[in-house]
Order: sequence, then C-alpha cells, then structure tokens
Amino acid sequence: SLHIFEFRYRIMMNTILAGDRRFGVLMWDPIKGQPTSVGCCAEIVHFQRLPDDRMKILSVGQQRFRVLEQVREKPYRVGLVEWIEDQPPERELRGIATSVEQLLRDVVRLSAKLTDQKIELPEDLPDLPIELSYWVASNLYGVSSEQQALLEMQDTAMRLEREAEILTSTRNHLAARTVLKDTLN
Repeated sequence: SLHIFEFRYRIMMNTILAGDRRFGVLMWDPIKGQPTSVGCCAEIVHFQRLPDDRMKILSVGQQRFRVLEQVREKPYRVGLVEWIEDQPPERELRGIATSVEQLLRDVVRLSAKLTDQKIELPEDLPDLPIELSYWVASNLYGVSSEQQALLEMQDTAMRLEREAEILTSTRNHLAARTVLKDTLN
C-alpha cells in the first residue's frame, strides 16, 4: 500500500493508470547515492484518488528486472529494462524448500508466543520451491540490503539456502528470548 503525495509521483501514477498499471520499484543505495540496478515490477490492483489529487494505491509485486539504461530522470526516472529469471535448478529443491517452510513455521510460532499474539502463515503459502523462495524474500523484514541480495540472486537453491540461514538465526534468537521470557514469568 502506497500513499502518493509528491507532485512528480502523482504525474507518474496518472501516466501509469492510463496505461498498463505497471511500474518499477528499485531500492535506493545510500552508499552509491543512486538506485540499485535490479528491482521488481509492481502492478496497481486498486487505487483511491483523494480530493487534493493525492492517491492511495495497492500494488502487487511481479517479475524482476535489471535496468539496462536510464532514459530520463525528470520528472521521474524512466529506464530501459530486461526481465530476469532464475537459472534452471541443477538439483532437486524439495528438501531445502521443506526446511525453509519448517523454519518459517518455527519463526512464526515463536514470534506469536513471544508477543502473545495470534500470528499465522497464509493458507496459500506457495508449494513450488521457486515461488516459496520469492514469497519468503518478499516477506523478510529487517535489513533491506539482505532483501536486495535475495532479489538479485538468479539461483533458487542459493536463495533458499540463504533464507534458511536467515530463518535459522532468527529462530535461534527468538527461542532464546522465549526461554528468557518464560524464565522471568
């Protein structure tokens, strides 16, 4: 969900809504002082125009792209891109995908216990390893540079392995906090 209020982005959104409703999203690299070269295409699925021409939009991420060339910068950035896909897997991915899914369930369970809230994974969690790897990457919160690194990976097995490392570390951290909470209560 995005709140569009800056003038140049209002111009951009009006242009997008008159077309195919798709736009690119790139992370800003604060070290290089420019956008990253790999991003994600998003499609506007719902929008609400507010009285002063601001907008609230709901978009969903789609395929990844690499910027080949920046065409213009003003009033908003426009670039020539190529779509990027994962390389065909060289080995069976079901085992690592099952591990990632279990780690994800552990993290959600421990988070719920720690916060005394009901937290559940969606029932339609992706079955296919590649889709699961994208879902986990898009739902990891924390270090944006880590999310960017996952987005740029074109090897599903490597992405799942990195997600397993992140989730294992998170699970271990949450388990330790849960034990501490249980001990103090």
